[in-house]
Amino acid sequence: MWRSERVRWAGDALLTLLPLAFVLGVTTAAGHFQPHARQLDALGYGWLVAAGLPLLLARRFPLLVFVATAALTLGYYWSAYPGGPAMLLPTIALFVLTRIRGPLVAGIAGVATLLVATVMRLVTSGNMVYDARAGLLVVWLIAVIGIGTAVRNRVAAIRAARERAAEHEHRMSELERLRIAREVHDVVAHSLALINVQAGVAAHIADRRPEQAVEALLAIKETSASALADLRATVTVLRSGQGLGPAPSLRQLDELLEHTRATGLTVRVHGSPGELPAPVDGAAYRILQESLTNVVRHAHRPGTVDVHFGRKDGRLELVVRDDGKDATDPRIGNGLRGMGERAAALGGELTARAVDGGFEVRAALPVEDRTGEK
Repeated sequence: MWRSERVRWAGDALLTLLPLAFVLGVTTAAGHFQPHARQLDALGYGWLVAAGLPLLLARRFPLLVFVATAALTLGYYWSAYPGGPAMLLPTIALFVLTRIRGPLVAGIAGVATLLVATVMRLVTSGNMVYDARAGLLVVWLIAVIGIGTAVRNRVAAIRAARERAAEHEHRMSELERLRIAREVHDVVAHSLALINVQAGVAAHIADRRPEQAVEALLAIKETSASALADLRATVTVLRSGQGLGPAPSLRQLDELLEHTRATGLTVRVHGSPGELPAPVDGAAYRILQESLTNVVRHAHRPGTVDVHFGRKDGRLELVVRDDGKDATDPRIGNGLRGMGERAAALGGELTARAVDGGFEVRAALPVEDRTGEK
């Protein structure tokens, strides 16, 4: 904060001192070629300095600075001192006023200044006869306000573009964060659910059937190793902010079903998903994985799970249905919310509801675009 304030003050100083030095130097040199003009003395130099120093505050008080600078500059031109480029000082003030307050305020202030100058000339000279300099003042006013407005609009456009880019980046970061959160949830929830069931089986039969307990423990080892690998890859993405996380696919369907069957469920597959675009393939896998996880965790005494794959109207239809007892419509949690978000992100839809004889998750994911191309 302190550094930016110092930079701002340094800019204001340059905006003031460089033009003021130029005006003083050129006016001094011009005085040698104007023998009828009053020679610049301490008062003349002080007058020019007084007209330029307000530029130090032009960014903070643009209207007051323009009025003060314009009044002092016009007063200097009406004096007997030699002419010079003192008009540069109110030009800068008017430009800054246009940049900060807009062309309307700058135009009103400029026109009011010209009217005051006209009235003062009328009072001092007694006539309204103007030479070409009057027209030049009007052109000057229009030109400075026009340039200031163009710069103002350009700066506003750049700022808006940066804000849109920052908003887009923030939105992309949020989407990526949600994607990783869904991945972590799906990996951890599915694996822990299977491990919990298998551990319960091992504990229940350890004394009576130790060979089956060993099988359950080996299944726990395999499931936890797979979950750790997926979780490690996801955490790596989260730390680096680059690359892609685990790429789930229905090509891993057999492994997924094997883990589910290890809990004692019978899983029957009807149809085939066929070749799918990578985003649809990954989403379908995660939806199926979460659906099976919910059966293991929440279904009441399920025995069989039916998984149906089909194609209809350019969409992959995935239906997962169990035969759990006394199924009721679910409360929306992270799992169902994540499945819905995956489907919606692809332009698809997902429903989850209790049906006669169990619970059903039905997802429809677009496979073809509007032109019919895969």
